[in-house]
Amino acid sequence: MTDGIAPPRAGAIARELNGDEHAKAGFVALTVGCIGVVYGDIGTSPLYAFRESLLAAVGPDKPASEAAVFGILSLIIWSLLIIVTAKYVLILLRADNKGEGGTLALMALAHRAIGRHGAGIILLGIVSGALFYGDAIITPALSVLSAVEGLKVETPTFDPYVVPLTVVILVALFAVQSRGTAKVAAFFGPITLVWFFAIAAAGCWHVGQNPAVLWAINPLHGLRFLAGHGVIGLFTLGAVFLVVTGSEALYADLGHFGRGPIRFAWLTLVLPALAANYLGQGALVLANPKAVENPFFLLYPKWALLPMVVLATVATVIASQAVITGAYSLTRQAIQLGLLPRLEIRHTSEALFGQIFMPRVNALLLFGVLLLVALFRSSGALASAYGIAVTGTMVVTAMMAFVVIWRVWHWSFAGTAALIVPFLFVDFTFLSANLLKVVEGGWVPLVLGALVMLVMYTWRRGSRLLYQKTRRQETPLESLIASLEKKPPQRVPGTAVFLTSDPHSAPTALLHSLKHYKVLHERNVILTIETADAPHVDVAERVRIEPVGKTFSRVVLRFGFMETPNVPKALAIARKHGWQFDIMSTSFFLSRRALKPAAHSGMPRWQDRLFIALTRAANDATDYFQIPTGRVVEVGTQVTI
Repeated sequence: MTDGIAPPRAGAIARELNGDEHAKAGFVALTVGCIGVVYGDIGTSPLYAFRESLLAAVGPDKPASEAAVFGILSLIIWSLLIIVTAKYVLILLRADNKGEGGTLALMALAHRAIGRHGAGIILLGIVSGALFYGDAIITPALSVLSAVEGLKVETPTFDPYVVPLTVVILVALFAVQSRGTAKVAAFFGPITLVWFFAIAAAGCWHVGQNPAVLWAINPLHGLRFLAGHGVIGLFTLGAVFLVVTGSEALYADLGHFGRGPIRFAWLTLVLPALAANYLGQGALVLANPKAVENPFFLLYPKWALLPMVVLATVATVIASQAVITGAYSLTRQAIQLGLLPRLEIRHTSEALFGQIFMPRVNALLLFGVLLLVALFRSSGALASAYGIAVTGTMVVTAMMAFVVIWRVWHWSFAGTAALIVPFLFVDFTFLSANLLKVVEGGWVPLVLGALVMLVMYTWRRGSRLLYQKTRRQETPLESLIASLEKKPPQRVPGTAVFLTSDPHSAPTALLHSLKHYKVLHERNVILTIETADAPHVDVAERVRIEPVGKTFSRVVLRFGFMETPNVPKALAIARKHGWQFDIMSTSFFLSRRALKPAAHSGMPRWQDRLFIALTRAANDATDYFQIPTGRVVEVGTQVTI
């Protein structure tokens, strides 16, 4: 269905797989597709999660006891069951915002429920979004490093080449982003499917060699381990959390595949494969304590080691790809919600609306990923930095889910608390455990998150102050139009469209046009673009037209926060409302503000300068709204803030 904004509506990977098209694609195709996109990250956790948990519990030099192995395996299995299966698969997948998931979609849903008192919800959304960027930088570095390190198991000769090879793979990965992932995405599901079968087969083989390891499923083993190890148990819990990193993808990709395929894939393939592999690693370590150095790759016979390194590298690239495209999608949502300045968005597919590329985001991610690889140089060192970003996001998600279940689903407060508080307790426990790793590397996502939060907060606050200041100086639109129609200036043929954020005040571009040109077009449109608190806006609700005078109209265009505004195509819809829109006889007038810090501002001087720098770095409104440059007239003004 074409909505006048872009190609057929699509989500971050396959929007056309929604609604009726879900049925066309078929349940099996959707399930295979979501295996690659949704589960790429969590599916590669066995590469390092069990090893890091065991090393945190017993150290690199001591052999692991059966109690320690059983305790860690129990914590791993029940983390997968409680956090992923119960919290995300069974509960959060139901908390959709018109079919879309993800923290910003949940934020919009919760904010709508709270109304005017939703400033705290916006703050939670900013925190969650900021932490996601930390995750998006750490995931590619950690995943690819852990896969390439499998070469050292083959022979220690490869040790000096692990970091350089990782850098080459990462640079290549980010370099191809501009080409789009539509063709590559078709291979994600089948390759990841092979990956899950491979890790399940190896795990089942070793479990068969030592079936007693299945007793680790008993939750008492995990509880005894935590009770008997004190602070060490908490450190171990922080490492155990690595097994559920990537869970947010379950919720974020809800709109791309639907809850049915995501649930089916998890319950029938992903969860059993992960559980089998972790249990197999535990059985291997019990049989050979020296295998703790890399229990994942040592699951395989020597002849299969190199193929598994190649498969693991491809799987981690797929996992990284999912996070990178997720960062693009999140950035676009943040821009639409007013949390970030406009940035260039390139559509890389005519069929898939969600296939986008953002050059600046891509460059910043690559810089951050390479910096982490250079600083930490091993997956073991980098693993300490991983958990905080994800646990922080999970805590925020649970808090916003509390509001949605209480206010949107209309549960009682007590019932909502009974459902969500246990999950919050588990999330806070994991967060506390990961905060112990701040010195070892946990500072990385905290610093990254703080920087992104500062940028988001500054942009939102500065935009609000700028709006308030300019609004005080503007002329009421109705009184200006009445004056112009009473004593009309010289008229010229065509239509003039004046963009403004306040539809009730005369746009600055209109005032300056009258001042300098002293003419007025035959038809004039005061155009405002609004972002709805829903991911998509129906075509019927896209355009709202209101006559203001004989030659003036007020037009409001509404876009969802997951849509990229295309003003000319949206205005073409206005033909259904009787407006004969012709792009070749229409001129768009935009105000270009040059900001300077004021002597007395509502923000500190450093924040003023940061906001001004962000406005200068913002993408041109002409490009962002996809207006033909040959039809645009820009009028410059200077504003102090």
